[in-house]
Amino acid sequence: MPCLASSERYSISLPNGHRFPIAKYELIREQLLWQGIAPPSDIYDPGLAAEEDILRVHSSDYWYRVRDLQLTPAEVRRLGLPQSPELVRRSLSSVAGTVESSRRALRDGIGMSLAGGTHHAFRDRGEGFCVLNDIAVAAARLLHHREAQQILVVDLDVHQGDGTASIFRNEPRVFTFSIHAGANYPLRKEQSDLDVPLDLGTEDNTYLHILQNTLPKLLGQVKPDFIFFQAGVDVLATDKLGKLALTQEGCRQRDELVLSLCHEHRIPVAVSMGGGYSERLSDIVDAHCNTFRVAYEVFG
Repeated sequence: MPCLASSERYSISLPNGHRFPIAKYELIREQLLWQGIAPPSDIYDPGLAAEEDILRVHSSDYWYRVRDLQLTPAEVRRLGLPQSPELVRRSLSSVAGTVESSRRALRDGIGMSLAGGTHHAFRDRGEGFCVLNDIAVAAARLLHHREAQQILVVDLDVHQGDGTASIFRNEPRVFTFSIHAGANYPLRKEQSDLDVPLDLGTEDNTYLHILQNTLPKLLGQVKPDFIFFQAGVDVLATDKLGKLALTQEGCRQRDELVLSLCHEHRIPVAVSMGGGYSERLSDIVDAHCNTFRVAYEVFG
């Protein structure tokens, strides 16, 4: 039975007009409960990530400056979020959500976090609203404890998972796979193990055809015994920062394809939310909730 990591720490105060939709974290949890998709007993607070897990991925210099609120003004601008004690706690809790999701996936087949997917965080810096790389930290922890031998990161956020690709560039036990809008942020792309840059305006049929013809082959090639799924919903046509043109139904079918393959091949999967920047907050919330609804349908 799926479990969902969620915490009040995921929501913090941001300046008025800030483009990061921080309200979505609380609204997604409320909608999942209100619609009866998830019972209250499935939702738990993951706590805070351990510093030893953070330092397995991030440089000590960077982490200590994040922890002690010592980032430079230039670093804060690149991050896009004001540094504060609340942001530090939020980042640690978000990482903990993916770490705990990976542990529960080993037990239950799937674990999910109502946050995470912060794939623009590099070893020594944060970018694009991403302070710490939750997927990288959780993957490194699995490898360290020998709970996984070959990991596949399926990153379907509209933006390339550049931080994750960089962190695992020389780690053969982690295969990074990213389908993203080609002419979009980040301007300078990293090299994933497999990148599929899409034309701007790519719609449902083309997107799903590419995914269907790529992911099953990867499972045979990589032979993962664990998968991290970054399920960003900024692929929607309504997204302000995405530049692709998927519908809600197309995004739902994307999630169903990935999660059904994991279930069919009995590969544990940890799901994190990633980005979403549609003008209407309800579009973001609905798309994220669809991800978790599909997970309950496939694994429930």
